[in-house]
Amino acid sequence: MKKLWQKSESSLTSAIEAFTVGQDKIWDLYLAPFDVLGSIAHVKMLSNVGLLSKEEEATLVSGLQTIATEIDAGSFALEEGVEDVHSQVEMLLTRRLGDVGKKIHMARSRNDQVLLDLKLYLRSEIEKTTSAVSDFFDLLTQQSERFKNHLMPGYTHLQLAMPSSFGLWFGAYAESLVDDLVTLQAAFEVVNKNPLGSAAGFGSSFPIDRTLTTKLLGFSDLSYNVVYAQMGRGKSERIVSMAIANIAETLSRMSMDVCLCLHQNFVFIKFPDELTTGSSIMPHKKNPDVFELIRSRCNRMKALPNEILMMTTNLPSGYHRDLQILKEHLFPVFNELQSCIQMATLMLSQMSVKEGLLEDPKYLYLFSVEEVNRLVLKGETFRDAYRKVGEAIESGHFSVSSHELKHTHEGSIGNLSLNSVKNRMQKVMLSFEFGPIQTAYRQLRNS
Repeated sequence: MKKLWQKSESSLTSAIEAFTVGQDKIWDLYLAPFDVLGSIAHVKMLSNVGLLSKEEEATLVSGLQTIATEIDAGSFALEEGVEDVHSQVEMLLTRRLGDVGKKIHMARSRNDQVLLDLKLYLRSEIEKTTSAVSDFFDLLTQQSERFKNHLMPGYTHLQLAMPSSFGLWFGAYAESLVDDLVTLQAAFEVVNKNPLGSAAGFGSSFPIDRTLTTKLLGFSDLSYNVVYAQMGRGKSERIVSMAIANIAETLSRMSMDVCLCLHQNFVFIKFPDELTTGSSIMPHKKNPDVFELIRSRCNRMKALPNEILMMTTNLPSGYHRDLQILKEHLFPVFNELQSCIQMATLMLSQMSVKEGLLEDPKYLYLFSVEEVNRLVLKGETFRDAYRKVGEAIESGHFSVSSHELKHTHEGSIGNLSLNSVKNRMQKVMLSFEFGPIQTAYRQLRNS
């Protein structure tokens, strides 16, 4: 089958075709709904500037909407010999509508077409990820409030340090997610700019209206300079992957904490039997497999920004085929991250904690700082109080006058400041302007 770029009927060596196409046909199916949306906007713009008649516009838009319905139904596929999703859509239109289908590529290149598809796809996945993180955040804050009075040991260097609480622990990861979404919102701002009209990377001599396609597709702005628009390929993926890696780091670290807390030498927490796995030989085992897998998968995600950075190292401006490989590295990550969040949500919603943990004598020294502070409040200098408590510990005479904790400052055991953290999350969520995008898509699908 003749490719979009072929000028004659000469065939491409099959080995070359197989190598250059690679797995791209698999990943192109992820882009199919966005390719159609971008094409509808492009057709409307071509009609508006007089490059297509109103009749041609209506015919093409109707044909594209039919393809969109087929994509939704799962009946759309790349046929044998078709190179990519862009070729498949154009071929279907030409087959069904005649020569008018061939006009859809006017004033476009596959370079700006795939770049547009990628940005629309990334916007969609960012919205799904943001929703998943928001739901997880809600669970963490709920559990923080629920367990705010349940004390647990705090550690530094994996050594006993000071009293903490499960409320403080849950709240820490909730607030971490807020900052993670700040970086994802920054990535969204980079992605939410329209590259369509940059063509092969040098613009077009057709009198196109890039502002119109920006509005039709719900973008917040244009990628103005056409050379930079093409340079955004790879850069957008890297910036998004860095934001994803931040969320993955939060999940990975939390998973390690859970594995430690479930350890038989700690026994801080418990999960229902149906949420843990056993051993084929050791009948006592209850393994935290879910969190071990979350930890490993998220650690792998943390490597993604560097992978993308290395694949784009030393590339000059303009399009290069190296960029095609980014899809197979980036695309699977979104489903994997969302799956990890869903499993962590399931597990932590069923978690129970051990009561009275700090009553155990082995946690006695957790209260050494509290004893120092009590002496200071009675009038001793901090250094003298520190020395006195230290000597009591060394001599084996240290004791605790009370396990009562009076931490009142913002963000402490006695004042988790959850409302402030929730307000910050709400502010971040509102900064994602997903509404105009969904409105634009509905208008394109129903026009």
